[in-house]
Amino acid sequence: MSQDAPAPLPWPDSLCHRCAAPPRYVKTATSTFLLCPVRADKYPRQPVLRCPEFRPAGAPAP
Repeated sequence: MSQDAPAPLPWPDSLCHRCAAPPRYVKTATSTFLLCPVRADKYPRQPVLRCPEFRPAGAPAP
């Protein structure tokens, strides 16, 4: 019985991976897009290094 290793995250430095409103990963045959549930631009350019909507995952809600 073999277990596949998890695929590496695209753009590992992006804030999106650590956000309380995690993105949805949309994969096509040639690309991966991150769909943000809170930003006006639903598919932000990656990597996102600054975001006014960013809230760390696990942080208490305001």
